Amino acid sequence: MVSAKTHISQKVATGELQPGSAGSEQNVGELERLLALGAGSLLVLDGITRRSPLGLALAALGGGLLYRAWSGYCPLYDTLGVSTSTAHSPAAGVAANQGVKVVRSVTINRPAAELYRMWHDFEGLPRFMSHLVSVHTKGDRSHWVARAPVGMSVAWDAEIVNDEPNRLIAWRSLEGSQVATAGSVHFTPAPGNRGTEVRVTLKYDPPAGRLGSWLAWLFGEEPGLQVRDDLYRFKQLAETGEVATVKDQASGRW
Repeated sequence: MVSAKTHISQKVATGELQPGSAGSEQNVGELERLLALGAGSLLVLDGITRRSPLGLALAALGGGLLYRAWSGYCPLYDTLGVSTSTAHSPAAGVAANQGVKVVRSVTINRPAAELYRMWHDFEGLPRFMSHLVSVHTKGDRSHWVARAPVGMSVAWDAEIVNDEPNRLIAWRSLEGSQVATAGSVHFTPAPGNRGTEVRVTLKYDPPAGRLGSWLAWLFGEEPGLQVRDDLYRFKQLAETGEVATVKDQASGRW
């Protein structure tokens, strides 16, 4: 089974796999097919070892994902007129009715100016954002690499679109990125001299569409929870100078 999975993965990556039926057009992107391959394989293996009705259901779900990976075709996408097989178009362009939106906030006992400076050091963000591998900046633009489910990674380029010192940083991804994303972080003095409220608003179109978001949840990487945890680690770093870490903790997508 391992060799078969590797064989399919290689064909997906090189684009050799064609739609599963003569009358269907490929409407599932390569990254989504790889994610479906990994998740489907795990679900099938888990399902057949359970030997129960739940196991059969998991195996059937896994089989459906494996078919999606093999064929590059999703009947539901076809019905809805959706396709993830083409690259994302212009950055910042996560349509209003598409993608995933996350809004999270935390109050930190530090002045807004200090927190703004810490966040604006993008190359230091992996210190508290566990899903990030690296960030490299050049002027107002930056290159991001993040971990993804099934041991994969995604990369994108971004630019700052609004920068108000000590108050706001807003960004969006550039055209051609694997992830179409836009977001902002606001720094607002908290009432009663209790420090600063840091509020993150993030919207992104997962590289595998809605399936990618569901797979992230399946592997313990639901984006809302990850942003919440990132903010908690940011609070630790700002207030104590260090982040309490747990080895091999789950990580998500920014």
